[in-house]
Amino acid sequence: MASLREDIRSGRLAPGALLPPSRTLAADLGVARNTVADAYAELVAEGWLTARRGSGTRVAPRAAPVVDPRTPRPAPPVRPAHNLMPGSPDAASFPRAAWLASTRRALTAAPSDAFGPGDPRGRPELRKALADYLARARGVRADPDRMVVCAGTAHALTLLAPLLGGAVAVEGYGLHVHRELLGAAGVRTLPLAVDSDGARVDELARSGAAAALLTPAHQFPIGGPLHPERRAAAVDWAGASGGLILEDDYDGEFRYDRQPVGAMQDLDPDRVVYLGSVSKSLSPALRLGWMVLPDRLVDPVLGVKGVWERWVGVPDQLTLADFVDSGRYDRQIRLMRGRYHRRRDQLVATLADRAPAVRVTGIAAGLHAVLDLPSGTEARVLSAAAAEGLAVGALSTFRHPDARDDPRDGLVVGYGAPAEHAFAGALEALCRALGEVARLG
Repeated sequence: MASLREDIRSGRLAPGALLPPSRTLAADLGVARNTVADAYAELVAEGWLTARRGSGTRVAPRAAPVVDPRTPRPAPPVRPAHNLMPGSPDAASFPRAAWLASTRRALTAAPSDAFGPGDPRGRPELRKALADYLARARGVRADPDRMVVCAGTAHALTLLAPLLGGAVAVEGYGLHVHRELLGAAGVRTLPLAVDSDGARVDELARSGAAAALLTPAHQFPIGGPLHPERRAAAVDWAGASGGLILEDDYDGEFRYDRQPVGAMQDLDPDRVVYLGSVSKSLSPALRLGWMVLPDRLVDPVLGVKGVWERWVGVPDQLTLADFVDSGRYDRQIRLMRGRYHRRRDQLVATLADRAPAVRVTGIAAGLHAVLDLPSGTEARVLSAAAAEGLAVGALSTFRHPDARDDPRDGLVVGYGAPAEHAFAGALEALCRALGEVARLG
């Protein structure tokens, strides 16, 4: 509704403009028809729209606001026509009805103390549900008493940073926001080279780091799991040096070509902190995540977090607990795994047909693929993508500024974000942008 109001207020929807029927708009957005009908009815009541039998739903006639021509107007943000940025799930596929059902059940059954000041560990119902789920689905040794609920992986790193010492080894290609969070807390990040088997953990011994942040299930953004021998070597390093492994279970739920790789935490729960969230499996808007900690770190983390829960709402925690216990979480993951698998296959097939010179890598799991580009072409292809109204990731933006290995040119293409009806158009724009590779070749 907010976007419709803004479109009317700004004049993008002119007075008298006919809006799509509720059934059509609901299908385009992937929501229930009643949701659209209720939104239309509220906007009619507020005076933004009119609805008359036989003439449909239209933008109401309104007096144009008087604007002083001397008043400078900020330029409105330009939204890309096509979004293939990595890191986002399909927002239109959020299970609204199932989530609402779990909310009703959870709040009805909740004890009165759930509505008092929140426990910084998180609600016991959620920690128990997550411990059972993670043990079954990811092989995590997760005692509820060693779990702390947080607002996502970034929040978890903020809580852990004061406990990590002066330096943390990170993958040479990774999320810059994580590096920035650690840097803001006074923690230096030291890059490890990344190859087809994941991070070069043999570099840990001479890095001087007290901890290592890894994405062993599906390295972000290069792709691929951490090789089993490297998993064992990283845990051995932590045991021998007294160090700590921070396991970001990025994309652990979405593996397509073989069985999921179990969590690294199972190798040594006393040396590995397991980090997870629902940002990919459900929605980043929920701001729900968790840490499975070694016993010795539980109290220090809670000391950093504070006496009361200030970050994660209790109703959402209770809802997620019911969502997991009822089996709805498993069903949603199975549904989205199939949907993303089909999108992955469509991306690979389209590029094989339209851009055969471009190598596609990192596709065994997750919500993104890496398109390797010839050296020196990344900037030109990104410019061509922008001209097509296409938002896509640049591989260079994920490279640690102190990485020592040779830089790679490439695109990081997320196939999770577009709605179903928009995916084919986004792929078409991508292929047109990749035509720049052929021209440069």
